[in-house]
Amino acid sequence: MNQSDIVTLLIIVVVIFSVLLILGVRKSYKLKKENERLNKIDTKMPDEDEPYKDFTEGHMYDNK
Repeated sequence: MNQSDIVTLLIIVVVIFSVLLILGVRKSYKLKKENERLNKIDTKMPDEDEPYKDFTEGHMYDNK
């Protein structure tokens, strides 16, 4: 095994790890943007601030 074989092997390894690194950074960037988009969505229920109303008062089967 001579020096050019070692250099070729190292270049191949560096290229493979560079591609994996670029894919990981790209995925991380996409997840960060998705997380920011989801945080902007209002998750509060629309009737969360209203007090509880007894809905059984007008029921047709009153216990009288």
